[in-house]
Amino acid sequence: MKVVVIGAQWGDEGKGKIVDYLAEDAKYVVRYAGGPNAGHTIVVDGKQFALHQVPSGILYPEKSVFLGAGMVIDPEALFAELQMLKDNGIDWEGRVFISDRAHLILPRYRQMDKDRDASRKRPIGTTGRGIGIAYSEKAQRDGIRLADLDWKQKMDEFEGEDLEFINKYKDKLLEMRVDLTAKMAQFKKDNILFEGAQGAMLDIDSGTYPYVSSGASCSAGAATGCGIGPHDLDKILGVFKAYETRVGNGPMPTEFNDSDAAESELCRTVRETGREYGVTTGRARRCGYLDLVALRYACRVNSIDSLVLTHLDIYDPMEQIEACVAYDIDGKIVTDFPANVEAMEKAKPILEKFEGWKTALKDVRKYSKLPKNARNYIEFIEDYCGVPVGIISVGYERDQTFIRKNPWKK
Repeated sequence: MKVVVIGAQWGDEGKGKIVDYLAEDAKYVVRYAGGPNAGHTIVVDGKQFALHQVPSGILYPEKSVFLGAGMVIDPEALFAELQMLKDNGIDWEGRVFISDRAHLILPRYRQMDKDRDASRKRPIGTTGRGIGIAYSEKAQRDGIRLADLDWKQKMDEFEGEDLEFINKYKDKLLEMRVDLTAKMAQFKKDNILFEGAQGAMLDIDSGTYPYVSSGASCSAGAATGCGIGPHDLDKILGVFKAYETRVGNGPMPTEFNDSDAAESELCRTVRETGREYGVTTGRARRCGYLDLVALRYACRVNSIDSLVLTHLDIYDPMEQIEACVAYDIDGKIVTDFPANVEAMEKAKPILEKFEGWKTALKDVRKYSKLPKNARNYIEFIEDYCGVPVGIISVGYERDQTFIRKNPWKK
């Protein structure tokens, strides 16, 4: 079985935890997009790990993980992350491999990334990790891949600090380099988990362009970024939170209104209880009501088979919760997600109210044991999106998760 896990919102949905949870039944985990701009947080036995480039399955000692062709890799940050794992007792050597088609991020790309965003009339809010520059160089056919490290003519194009940087990490990278397409063919009978980065609404093609990431955070990216064809993907899971968050600039119709006292307090509660601060940047995330218009669009454009609901427990103490079921744009009711940024910025959420459950969910391990009002909220989401919620998370720990529909079964 080949299972893809993507974020179904604007990132930070809890993909890292879900990949870690599902990796127990996978033999290999492959990350297919993004770079050190990603931040996947995993909590095991009270210990927190923040991963940026290494796939989340690395915490299982018997698993091998792969950094895919669709990634852009910062060697300096990667080896610092691997050292962090080693310092925490995780023996990664011989278990981490990199596609020979993956591109590298050079140090000067970071400042170029920041300068480019600062010069924009409408800044995107980049993480400044050089991701956009690396993808730009790739698209312009001027980037450097692992496959190029022992290609003399290509290496002759680099000099000074660039060449010094490449040479510093060259031998280590070559030791980890693999032909990922050949590996995927070799492992075709095994369970493989494909890990996305960022979220569906930040995809370069189907996201809220230009306020998007530079890579393919859509489900199709799992094929292009891992050296396989789309027919080889069996299941696509979309992870979403019980509410909405976004980092950086760009439209977010359901964002809590700071000028409204009640919504401002709701934002503070959600942000603090949900720990809504960027793993990579530390920036406070923008928070808002669950946007079902955007979620249904993500399900449609990514062929999501099953949804994964996280952070449901954040609503435990609330008397009432709300979710967006349509937009009001210049007096017109809109239920399909628009491509036009100006329309999105004008959109006002039309909210549906739900009764809260006023019960702690952290110890629930079975759907039937959820309070009726929590089940009502979930079933409304399923009906609206036309996609079942197959996995539910009610806390940060690995075991605070339960499955309604096993993705490893056909």
